[in-house]
Amino acid sequence: MAGLHRREFDPEAQGALQGVRVVDLSRLVAGNVFSLVLADHGAEVIKVEPPSGDTLRAWKVKGVETSWKTLCRNKRSVCVDFRNAEGIALIRALAAEAAMFVESFRPDVLEDMGLSPEALLAVNPRLVIVRISGWGQDGPYRHKPGFGTLVESYAGFAALNGFEDREPVLPPMFLADAIAGLYGVGAAMIALRHAEATGVGQVVDLSLFDPLFTMLEPQSANHKLSGVVKKRTGSRSTNTAPRNVYKTKDGGWVGLSASTQPTFAKLMRSLGREDLLVDPRFRTNTDRIANLDAIDGVVRDYVAGMTREEALAKFDRDGVTIGPVLNIRDISEDAYIREHESLIEVPDPDMPDGWLPMHGEVPRLSATPGILRRGAPRIGEDNRAILGALVGEEEFDRLHAAGAIQGESA
Repeated sequence: MAGLHRREFDPEAQGALQGVRVVDLSRLVAGNVFSLVLADHGAEVIKVEPPSGDTLRAWKVKGVETSWKTLCRNKRSVCVDFRNAEGIALIRALAAEAAMFVESFRPDVLEDMGLSPEALLAVNPRLVIVRISGWGQDGPYRHKPGFGTLVESYAGFAALNGFEDREPVLPPMFLADAIAGLYGVGAAMIALRHAEATGVGQVVDLSLFDPLFTMLEPQSANHKLSGVVKKRTGSRSTNTAPRNVYKTKDGGWVGLSASTQPTFAKLMRSLGREDLLVDPRFRTNTDRIANLDAIDGVVRDYVAGMTREEALAKFDRDGVTIGPVLNIRDISEDAYIREHESLIEVPDPDMPDGWLPMHGEVPRLSATPGILRRGAPRIGEDNRAILGALVGEEEFDRLHAAGAIQGESA
C-alpha cells in the first residue's frame, strides 16, 4: 500500500448535509452503503444497534471488522435493546428529531416493534422513512429472505453473466445491495426535498430487486421484438464489436472496446490492418457483430504478441480505447488510483501499521466536497452524547441500569 494518500479525520469538518439527522436501524450492506454516502457529505448518521451490533461487524479479516470500518466511517453509534419497551421509546424519540429513518427488516417487523410508518409520522410528520428489503413492502414475495444472491439470480443478472457453455455466474461482490443503497440515496433526497418544501414526509420503499432489474438494459423490449433470449457472452458485447478482454504474452490482460466507427478505424490503423475497414465482413458494426469470432481473432492474435505494458503504451498512443485488467494488488499500486485518491488510508489502531485503506469520498462535488470526520464507531460509542442529550443524564443512567441502553460506552 506504499504511496497511498494518508488522510487524517477532522471532527470539525462539515458537509452539504450538515444538520440532517439520519436514524439508521439497517443492517449489513444496502443500508450502510446508503447512509455512508449521506455521512460522507455531512449528515449526522446515528446507527442504532442492538447489543449484538450490526451484523456487518461479524465480517472480519484476521479479526478486523473491515466491512464495518469501510462502510461506517463518519457515523455514530448508540446501542439499545430492541426487545425493551423503553428502548423502543428511545428510538421513537430519536426519530422525532430526525430528517430520515432507515431500516432493513423484513416487512411487518418494524410494525411489530411499534415503529410503523404511521407511528413515526405521528411524532414527526416531515420524516423520510427508507424501508430496505429484498422484494419490497408489498407483493407476493414481500416475506422472502432479502439476500442479494436471490435478487441477482431472480432479476436476470446471473443468467447474463458468464460464458454460454458454462453455468450462470453470480457477482463476487455485494452488487444488488450496493446498487440499491446508491439508488436509495437519490430517492431519499427527492423525498427530503419534498418534505422541506411541503412539511410532509413519506415512505421510500427500496427493494434490492428493483434497482438491479433496471440496470439490465432493455431486455424485455429486445425479447419482445426478437423472440430471442440473450445468451451469456463472457466479456463480449452483443451490441458492439470488437469488445473483449485480451491476454498479453506476459500473462497480463487488457480490456478493449471499439464501440463506434471512429474508434474501430483507429484500432484497425493501430494494428496495421486498414484493409479490414473495407472488408464487407467488418464494414459496419452490424457486420462485425455477425462476424464476431473473426474480428475478435484479429485483435486477440495481435495483442498476444505484446506485453501488457507494450499494448497499453501503443494503443494509448494511437488513441485506441484500452485499459488494464487490474487485481487488488495492482489497484493498490496504480498511479491513477493513488493520485485520484480513489483509494486512501485513514488512521486505524486495529491495522498493523496504524493505517486502513478504503475508498475516497464519492460522489465528488466542487463546492461541497465529501468529508472525513471520524472512523467507524464502536458499539454504543455515542450513547451518552446522543441519548443523554435526548433524555437527560439522570434518565440516561436509569435507562442504562434498566438495560434499555447498552453498549461499551453506556
